[in-house]
Amino acid sequence: MDNLHDIEDLILLNMVEGLGIVRLRALLERFERTNAVLKATKKELMSVQGIGEVISNGITNISKSGILDNELALIKKKNVKVITVYDKDYPQNLKSVFDPPILLYVQGDLDKRDILSIAIVGSRRPSFYGRTTAERLGKELSSLGITIVSGMARGIDTAGHRGATKNGGRTIAVLGSGLGVIYPPENKELFEEIASKGAVVSEFPMGTIPDRKNFPKRNRIISGLSLGVIVV
Repeated sequence: MDNLHDIEDLILLNMVEGLGIVRLRALLERFERTNAVLKATKKELMSVQGIGEVISNGITNISKSGILDNELALIKKKNVKVITVYDKDYPQNLKSVFDPPILLYVQGDLDKRDILSIAIVGSRRPSFYGRTTAERLGKELSSLGITIVSGMARGIDTAGHRGATKNGGRTIAVLGSGLGVIYPPENKELFEEIASKGAVVSEFPMGTIPDRKNFPKRNRIISGLSLGVIVV
């Protein structure tokens, strides 16, 4: 992290609905520093291409909200690391997508080995055959040193993760909620096991609930982290 991009500023900017990395880059091209973005007036913000009234209001309001202290307290309580897109340990595969997340909340550890990752995703209500196939694929691929990436959803996602953990392999779960909100709740034990043998990650603030609109965003991270995606 360089001194132009303070991590606390980036945590705040990541909470602005609809901002994203493309608009953030445009803002930084104009203001250079994250702190200058947060201190800019609404008029100054709206002078940047792609920044309309909704986002400019979001930026000016969030810097006055006092929400950061609560977020930092949750991060510390849950022993979560925050990696920004400007950090050297940000996943290389993910940097190559069009709009990589501004930052990742990480419980567990990302590893250089994760550059060899395959995603296993699919139905939340699979057949017995589908579930056993996903688990077998997770187990066999992880035995080859491949990290299994999925979304920790019910069904195929869970089976893929379980196959990897049963084999002692690495697996990464990408959530459509914040790391302070385990979803689905019955996967709490799986969440903890994945965090101990790989990583659970999210781009969403800690208390974010699993809203439907979050999952397409989550899916681009699963795809971005992986060299290929197996759909069961």
